[in-house]
Amino acid sequence: MLNSIADKKILIIIGGGIAAYKVLDVIRELRKNNCEVKTIITNSGKEFVTPLSISALSKNKVFENLFDPNNETEMDHITLSRWCDLILVAPTTANLMANFARGEAKDFATTVIMASNKPIFLAPAMNVEMWNNPANQENYQKLLQFKYKFIGPVIGEMACGEVGVGKMSSPEEIILTIKNYFLSKNLFNSKNLKALVTAGGTREYIDPVRFLSNESSGKQGFEIAMSLNELGFKTKLVIGPNSLNIKNQDNLEVINVTTSKQMFEACKDNLPVDVAVCAAAVADFKVKNYSEEKIKKEGLEDFNLELEKNIDILSFISSQNINRPRLVVGFAAETQNIIENAQKKIQNKRCDWIVANNVADKSIGFNSDYNEVFLISKNKEVEKFNKSTKSEIAKKLSNKILHALIQ
Repeated sequence: MLNSIADKKILIIIGGGIAAYKVLDVIRELRKNNCEVKTIITNSGKEFVTPLSISALSKNKVFENLFDPNNETEMDHITLSRWCDLILVAPTTANLMANFARGEAKDFATTVIMASNKPIFLAPAMNVEMWNNPANQENYQKLLQFKYKFIGPVIGEMACGEVGVGKMSSPEEIILTIKNYFLSKNLFNSKNLKALVTAGGTREYIDPVRFLSNESSGKQGFEIAMSLNELGFKTKLVIGPNSLNIKNQDNLEVINVTTSKQMFEACKDNLPVDVAVCAAAVADFKVKNYSEEKIKKEGLEDFNLELEKNIDILSFISSQNINRPRLVVGFAAETQNIIENAQKKIQNKRCDWIVANNVADKSIGFNSDYNEVFLISKNKEVEKFNKSTKSEIAKKLSNKILHALIQ
C-alpha cells in the first residue's frame, strides 16, 4: 500500500505526563516512514523526557516552550505553524486542553496552536477522574466544535494504578490515525465516497401515545457516522428517536425518523452509497391492529396485540442488484452464543460484515458509553475489539472500512 505519510512534515508538542515516553516511539516510527519531525517540549514535558533524546530521534532541534531570541531567530511561531502538514499534541494534559479551549497564547506552544491553520490532533493522557471531570468534558466538547481531532484516550491502567478512560493511545494507534488522515485526504481529493449509517431504535405505535421500542441510545451509530465523516466520507446518518446532541456538520447530513418504515424509506431514498453501516436496532415487528384513538383500559379484561414483520432494512440493502453498496455492515445485538448467532445472521442477511456484541452485559452496548464487539466477515474471520469507548470502537471500524474500500 502507498505510504500516505512519506515526506510529510509533522510538528509534535510534548506535554507533561508519564505517557511522554511513548512520544519517542512515535517520533521513531514517523522517521521510519520518511517524515520530517520537529518538536516543541513544554516545561513539564522536560520532567519526563529529555530534549537530547528527542533531538537524537527527530534529527532536528527541540524548541523550548518559551519565547526566546534563539527560537524566533531560527523559526518563529508563525513560520513553524505554517511549516508543518499536521500538529500532534502528545500527551495532551487537562491543562493543555483547558488552554486550547480558552484560546490562550501564553507561551510558545499555545501560540503556535493559536496561529496554526493546519489539522491539530490531540492525544489525551490523564487520570480517569480528570478525564471525566465536568470541566474537562466541557473543554473536550468545545475542542470538538473547534475542529480539533482526538486520538483516544483509551481504557487502561493508569500510572497511578487506577483503571478507566484516560490512558494515552499506543504509538501504533497514533501512527495509524495519522496515516489514515493523509490516506483519506489523498483518496477524497479524487473520489467522492459516500456512506449511509443507521442508528438508534425505532418506535412502533400501538395507539397515538403508546409504542413498542428498545433501549438503543443511538450512540454507537452516531459515533460511526462522525468517524466516517472525519475520514472524509460524505455521510448520511438516519437515526431514530434519541437524546443525543446531533447536528448537521460538514459532509454529515442527519435524517431523523421515528418508525422502522420511515427509516426504511430514508435508506432506500439515499442509495446508492459506497458503504452502508446498519447499526440501528430496528424493531422486527410492528403492530397490525393499530388504534387511531388512545386505548382505554376501562372495560378491558384482556388486550391482545397482533404483530406483523417489518421490512428488513439490512437484507434489503444487501440484496440490491444495482444499487448495492460495495460494503454492507450489519450489527447483531446478542445475549448468548454471540459469534455463532452473528455468523448465521451474516449468511441470512447476505451482508459483508457483522459487528456483534453482548447486550446482556449492561456495562456495554445499549445506553452505555462503552462497547466490546466482534467484527465478523462473511469468510468467517473474527476480530475482537476490546472494551473501549464507543468513539474508539467507531474509529477502529471506520479505519477498517476505509482500507477495505481502497484495496
